[in-house]
Amino acid sequence: MSRARYPHTPDGRYFVARNRLWRCTDPSLDEAQRQAWVSALMAARRAIRDARDDVSVRAARQQVQKAKEALGERGPVWWDDGAADETRRSPANSSYADWWASLSAEERRAGG
Repeated sequence: MSRARYPHTPDGRYFVARNRLWRCTDPSLDEAQRQAWVSALMAARRAIRDARDDVSVRAARQQVQKAKEALGERGPVWWDDGAADETRRSPANSSYADWWASLSAEERRAGG
């Protein structure tokens, strides 16, 4: 995805892209940790691109999963208030529906 400015939910848990909620990185990670895992994620994605066989693809995808979990973007949620994970849901059909409806058409397009 490009580095466009996607709408972020008021609680900072998700951003909206392609009309879906996507979990943000855990804000409790310090910058060095975050950068190390982002670098590992990018390396794993390059490994998927460059893989020449199914075994290599599977191994690289496992590394992507590991990095995404370490960043808090997959796996257990990083918040502790008991709210469910709404990743991949349409914001209009989520607990963020009122917030989504309150955005301008331009802001919603940025997340479309």
